[in-house]
Amino acid sequence: MEIAQEKIDLISRIIKGDRKYSSNEDLYEDFFNETCKRSMSIINAIDSEVTLEAYMRRVVTTSIINVLKDTGRLRRTSSGYKATRETTVETSDIDYSDVSVNYSSIKIPESPEDVVIQKEVLEFVADSVIRIDKENPDKEYLHIYTLRYDKGMTQKEISDELGISQSEVSKRLYKLMEKVRDVIQ
Repeated sequence: MEIAQEKIDLISRIIKGDRKYSSNEDLYEDFFNETCKRSMSIINAIDSEVTLEAYMRRVVTTSIINVLKDTGRLRRTSSGYKATRETTVETSDIDYSDVSVNYSSIKIPESPEDVVIQKEVLEFVADSVIRIDKENPDKEYLHIYTLRYDKGMTQKEISDELGISQSEVSKRLYKLMEKVRDVIQ
């Protein structure tokens, strides 16, 4: 399965726009490969550009963190992730247009039905979040969900924007996921 050029460009733009990319430019190919590996099964199933970009932002962030941890440049501490050392990269004119990625180890849905099912599950989750938000308007579930999963904000950034504690954001996200899980079961 191949990725269309506009989706490759989207992935590249999101990677290069991520704040963790700065000073880790030498790992671009690793970031790109990890992102493709994590998103290949669903990237062509999402029709909405806005939804795809929001989804890809989450995948890119996770991919970059994993690559940085795997290369020893990042470690988790009690206060969050910390760089293990400063990295310096000399600027070079590397052309990534001919990057080829081997996707043979990735499990791709076997049929169009699998793709449709995945899309329906995502739509069901989104509809569930909207319904749960309407049932609990004081909890701002939809707003928190949008900030976290569509805009890729951290819990700290969300807490600053909403004027509530980070632990309250964490509690609400956890409670929302419990409610969505209950609807699914």
